[in-house]
Amino acid sequence: MKTLIGGAVAAVFGLIGLSVWWKPFLQLLAGAIPVMLLLGGGLALYLGFDELKDTWKKEDTKVDTAPVQTDDVEKYKAEIGELKKEIEGLKKA
Repeated sequence: MKTLIGGAVAAVFGLIGLSVWWKPFLQLLAGAIPVMLLLGGGLALYLGFDELKDTWKKEDTKVDTAPVQTDDVEKYKAEIGELKKEIEGLKKA
């Protein structure tokens, strides 16, 4: 309840202050908007450049995947068969 009352009082004082100092508020706003635009634009440029560098790194690290040779496939099938036999032998023991 105290927070609600404090917030209402602060809003009333803010409204009174805004009406009394309207012209200085507009001057402050006129000075702050270009600075905020400048900082926001700089941040957007930085983030965009950083993202562009990340895409360049991804393109540089792409691996050329050659198709698997049939000899390799047969070799791996034979090895898997041997391992299955070995596992069956260990299960029986």
